[in-house]
Amino acid sequence: MNSALVCIPTYNERDNVESIVRAVLAADPRVDVLVVDDASPDGTGELADALARESPRVHVLHRAGKAGLGKAYLAAFDWALQRDYRWILEMDADWSHDPGYLPTLIDRASTDADLVLGSRWVKGGGTRNWGVGRRFISRGGSFYARTILGLGIRDLTGGFKCFRAEVLRAIDLPTVSSTGYGFQIELTYRAIKKGFRVVEVPIVFEDRRVGQSKMSRAIVLEALAMVWKIR
Repeated sequence: MNSALVCIPTYNERDNVESIVRAVLAADPRVDVLVVDDASPDGTGELADALARESPRVHVLHRAGKAGLGKAYLAAFDWALQRDYRWILEMDADWSHDPGYLPTLIDRASTDADLVLGSRWVKGGGTRNWGVGRRFISRGGSFYARTILGLGIRDLTGGFKCFRAEVLRAIDLPTVSSTGYGFQIELTYRAIKKGFRVVEVPIVFEDRRVGQSKMSRAIVLEALAMVWKIR
């Protein structure tokens, strides 16, 4: 078993899962991969199982159905903590997060940070293949959240993160109820309130290569409401 686990939630990601898992394994020899599949009807879970049979660094957690990104990550975190991984990472399956950043995230978490955020909105970061509207929503959402919560983090809604295991053990995961953007905001907020060191490293976020985006108006509205609840 390696010291770091990259958690990749999937739902209907058959076109992406094999290539992203192989790229993650190639990016850093310290990482294992956990695919968390929500009973994808397109066969994503079965393809992930085949990858796990091929490599001892690949693991699959099958869930009964689609229950939201937050719930998938909470299940993954519990799985990782039971197996004593030192660093636990979040990452999308759709190639919007470049596996090439993984060594940087882990290196920072192993030296001067407890939670490392891959950030689109610090110097050197950005987005690729995004329209003006989506950039406005994302930057505006982070600005709104950090203003209400009184935080200095530039990118609160991103989902490319590396946690030290101690952080996840300390922030009372069973009481986290939000999903989507709200989930990302809440976990970072809880880590900061517990006194953990949170740093941002620049990443370029690229819109998904194939497949359908899971983003919806409901997810955005949930995040806006969740900011006030967690405050």
